[in-house]
Amino acid sequence: MLIEVAWSYRFRPHVRAGIRQRTRRVAPGARALAWKAQMRLHQRYMRLKARGKPQQKVLVAVARELLGFIWAVGQEEQLLAN
Repeated sequence: MLIEVAWSYRFRPHVRAGIRQRTRRVAPGARALAWKAQMRLHQRYMRLKARGKPQQKVLVAVARELLGFIWAVGQEEQLLAN
């Protein structure tokens, strides 16, 4: 599933109005970490592709880094507290 999610980092990060409205209830720390993840993972994807890495390696690298962000959210209790 992480590999499938990694495909979405091909596109430049942005927040649409509907998502922005729904995330108002989310803790500010969690929103900040999510945006940081969006930016970092997109940049990583683009850098690896620009270096000529094979698509499968790029996706696995991005998925691995995404897993690190998921782990960080689970470790930060104040991010999960509303």
